[in-house]
Amino acid sequence: MDKLTGIKAVTFDVDGTLWDFETVMRRSLGKVLKELGRLDPEAAAMLNVEKLVEVRDRVHDELRGVVVNLNELRVKGFRRALSEAGRPNELLATHLCGLYFEHRDAGRRPFRDVFPTLQALRPRYPLGVLSNGNTYPADLRLNGLFKFTVVSQDHGGIEKPDPRIFEIALEKAGCSPEELVHVGDSLENDIVGAKKAGVKSVWLNRNGHESPDIRVDREISSLRQLTDVL
Repeated sequence: MDKLTGIKAVTFDVDGTLWDFETVMRRSLGKVLKELGRLDPEAAAMLNVEKLVEVRDRVHDELRGVVVNLNELRVKGFRRALSEAGRPNELLATHLCGLYFEHRDAGRRPFRDVFPTLQALRPRYPLGVLSNGNTYPADLRLNGLFKFTVVSQDHGGIEKPDPRIFEIALEKAGCSPEELVHVGDSLENDIVGAKKAGVKSVWLNRNGHESPDIRVDREISSLRQLTDVL
């Protein structure tokens, strides 16, 4: 695999790149639905994991730039889901959201290839986090491995693929766009976003998805391969 040259800093997406957000999120929503079935079987019969995901994403899109705290958006998502099921109940929504956070937080742990890769790269490059989510390095017990953290909700809700959030990362990294490489699992947010900002990109394709017609600088299936790229 040809190496990327001239790199002076590396940024990483978090959800789906450093930890398995999708699996933990859906498992946690399953626990929420079980609790809902105990407390309000009628509401539970109207909802499933897919519906909860769809409602939360719709609320996020509607409130983009207005509400940037993702925990608050999650609460609003549960409120909306209960309302659309014909069983509005703010206290229940708050309870369910707390249960969701409890299970999500308990399930947050990095993929096995994360820590050894970061340990190998840290002596050679300043490492940063560049994320649209709200999981921070400390949440994954990765304290001390990153020089800087750029999270959308801390910067007015500016999200990848908006090049402005890459510009914030560039300022913190202290390098030019061609000297930064961003690593992430989302073609739209990470790869297209990096391209818009003039930043090099590495697509982490853990599940062997077919790539649409989007040019990536490099593609890897495990973070361990990153040491062969840089």
